[in-house]
This record gives sequence, C-alpha cells and structure tokens, in this order.
Amino acid sequence: MPVPSSPDDDDLNAGGLLARESAGDNAAPLSITEISQQLKRTVEDRFGFVRLRGELSGVKRAASGHLYCSLKDEGAKIDAVMWRGNASRLSFLPEDGVEVIASGKLTTYPGRSAYQIVVDRMEIAGEGALLALLAKLKARLEAEGLFSATRKRPLPFMPRVIGVITSPTGAVIRDILHRLADRFPSHVLVWPVNVQGQGAASQVAAALRGFSAIQPGGVIPRPDLLIVARGGGSIEDLWSFNEEEVVRAIAASTIPVISAVGHETDTTLADFAADLRAPTPTAAAEIAVPVHGELSATLAELYARQQRAVLRLVGQSRERLAARAERLPQPQALLQGQAQKLDDLGERLTRALGHRTEIAAQVLARHAGALRPALLTQRFMRECERLRAQRLRPEMVLQRIATARARVEALDRLRLQLDPRAPLQRGYVLVTTAEGQVVKDRATAATKPALRLEFADGTLDVAPAGAPPRGSPRKVAPPAGQQELF
Repeated sequence: MPVPSSPDDDDLNAGGLLARESAGDNAAPLSITEISQQLKRTVEDRFGFVRLRGELSGVKRAASGHLYCSLKDEGAKIDAVMWRGNASRLSFLPEDGVEVIASGKLTTYPGRSAYQIVVDRMEIAGEGALLALLAKLKARLEAEGLFSATRKRPLPFMPRVIGVITSPTGAVIRDILHRLADRFPSHVLVWPVNVQGQGAASQVAAALRGFSAIQPGGVIPRPDLLIVARGGGSIEDLWSFNEEEVVRAIAASTIPVISAVGHETDTTLADFAADLRAPTPTAAAEIAVPVHGELSATLAELYARQQRAVLRLVGQSRERLAARAERLPQPQALLQGQAQKLDDLGERLTRALGHRTEIAAQVLARHAGALRPALLTQRFMRECERLRAQRLRPEMVLQRIATARARVEALDRLRLQLDPRAPLQRGYVLVTTAEGQVVKDRATAATKPALRLEFADGTLDVAPAGAPPRGSPRKVAPPAGQQELF
C-alpha cells in the first residue's frame, strides 16, 4: 500500500518545479482557448438578448461594412460591433454623442480578453436624442453654407416641365396633379420613391441626381422645376428628409427645388437646403405655376390698356395737329405774292421777246447786203485764182529733195566717225566681257573671269591674269605703236 504523504510533504510539493496532481484531484488544467470558449458560452447563454441604452463613442465603419463603436454612460463603457447586414439597414447615420438603444447579445472577444455586444438593432433613444442629433447635423451643414440665402435660386415663372419626387401611391401626388391641372396644366414627370423607412433617403437623393443628369433636348424632357413632396407625420416619419445625403443632393441640384415635406408646422433640413419651402404639397403646386385664368385676364387687361394708350395718343396728336392747322395761313394768301410776281415776269418776257426780235431783224438786214450773189461769185473767183497760184512746181520739189539728201549724208559721215569698231581697222582692239559689256579700265578688267578681244579680223578670249587657258592661242605681241593692255 502506498504510504500516505504527510502534510509537510504536501507543503513541499506545492512549491516544486513540476506540476503534480494530488490524489482525488479531478480538476484538469484548462488552456486559454478552452477557458475563453467557456466564458463565451456562459456569457452568450446568460445574456442572449439585451437592450442597452448609452451614448455612442468612437464610431467607425470598416472597409468591409461592419460598424464598430462603444456604448457608454457616466460610469462604464462597453464595446459594440454591428455586422454589415444590420449596419446597412440603419435608418440614421451613427455619430459620436448620439444616445441610442442597442439590442443584441453579449459575447466575448478572446483576442483582447474583453466582452462586447453584437448589435442587431440600433435606435435613437427617444425624441430628445433625435432632436439633439438633428440640431448637431443642422449646425454642421449650416457652417458649410448649404443653407445660405445667397445660393438660393429664383423659380421659373412658368415652367414647361415639372419634376415631382414623391411616393406614387400616396395622396400627395394626386393633390399636386389635381392642383396643377386646375391652375395651369403642365407636363409633369414623377420619380417614384419611398418617403419613409429604410432606404428612403438614398432613393430621394438618387432621384434628385437623376433629374439633374437629364440633358436638354433629349428623349426625356429636362424639368425646369423640382418638387420634393411628402405628407405630414412625426419627426421619425420625416427623418429621411433630415438625412445628410438628401440635404446635399438638394443643395447640389442644378434645377431649382421646392421642398414640400409635411404640414405647415413640420420642418426638415431639406426645407433649409431647398430654394423655396412650401408649407404643404398643395401649396407647392400653387407656387410652382401661375393661374391660367388670372394670366389670361391680366393679358386681356394689358391689351386693353395698350389699346387705350394708343387711341389716347392718336387723339392727342389729332388735337395738336388741328390746333396747329388753325394757326396756318390760307393757301391763297401764301400764293398771292408769287402770282403777282409771275404776272409781272410774264409781261416783261413779252416785251423782251419783241425787243429781241427787232434787234435780230436789224442785224440780219445789215449782213444781208454782204450775202448778195454777185459778191459771193466774185469772192469765189478770187479764191480760185489763189489756188491756181499755189500749184507745185518741179524745181521746188527737187530743191527740197536736194536739201534732205545733204542732211542724210552729213548724218552718215557723223555715224562713221562715231562707230566704235572703225578704229579696229587702224590697229586698235575692243575689250568686252563674255556678255558683251565694254571694259573701259584696268580695275574692271581685273574683276572679270574672262575677257574677249575684238580685232578687225576676229575675236580672241583671254584671261586677265595667270597662264592662258589650255587650247587658247598664244598671246601675240602688239604691233608697233600699240600699247600693251595688261
């Protein structure tokens, strides 16, 4: 039989180097993973479903879509994680400082020896927290200038096409269409969206961007005005129109926007970002278009005023013309002086014509004596005698020819004296260039590549310096009495 160990032996083994199992000990040592798994099962079994209220802190969304944050109150803090599927269904954008109620189960994270809550559902903790989140978002967007009055655009007076973003099944679209048909029938494009619940904000923002992307002149007409409309409801029902995505889409719209969300007492951030806020969807339709009957009446009144103004102007002009016409003299009075002057000139013309006729008769009588036939015949005979006396005699013609011949001979002798080639017969030489230009001095000859010497019996090409070209005749000494050219 084994000898039982004494208490002293147990004390010695307790501080030994090797782990020993005591008799009757059935608690085997656990690994870290095993104890972590047991703790995880215990916590999850005990707290399989909990609802926690706290303030969000350290909110961040991973690239995978999972949401990580912490929930805290005045005395403690717990880590929280929300997987991608549940995080994508959130109806609000989680931010630090927002008080929420999170539903889920507690679990542990062995990697950090920490416990955390896996959130399945997250809601804002009451209307007060929702209003606080709204005020915070409003202040941030207002600081960016999205609500500035300077960026508000005027609405078109008479839009040809109106785009409406609302639910296609609610009473809002019927009210808008009915009001537009009563006031001014227009071309309406409806972009159906959800106006409440999950994904409503994304649909409204996509509709705003879609209308802005329509190009003018395309198959689908581009709206001149947009109406974002929804019926009344609680702040939770209207929360989609407080989302940052919707506010930024309204501010970025290239088409003027009327916000008609809720009743007259309801206010959303979309109202601040829109170019104009309408108290109700029906009021938005009234603001969008004028009344057709009122426009017709206004045009008729303006046309009548125009006609009255024209007729009044014509009447005043007629009165002024009549007043001026009364002050004008009678036409007979204006022509009396000219008629009298015309009579005087007529009488003077008659007397002048008679006097001129008498003078002409006297001149004719004075010259008529010189035109008697005997005098004309005598003058004709005298001119004939002068013509016979001017007939050409041969001696006169021969004398003229002799004079002309003498002049021609004198000119020919002068030509022979001035002929530049005449001295060639006496032993002189004419120096020219290859082009036939006469060379008169040595400086000019030195600049020419070749010269031509013209003798009485022919020409000779020479170079002005150096040896003569091959094949050229030898230079002949000038005859006695002739100077050397070079």
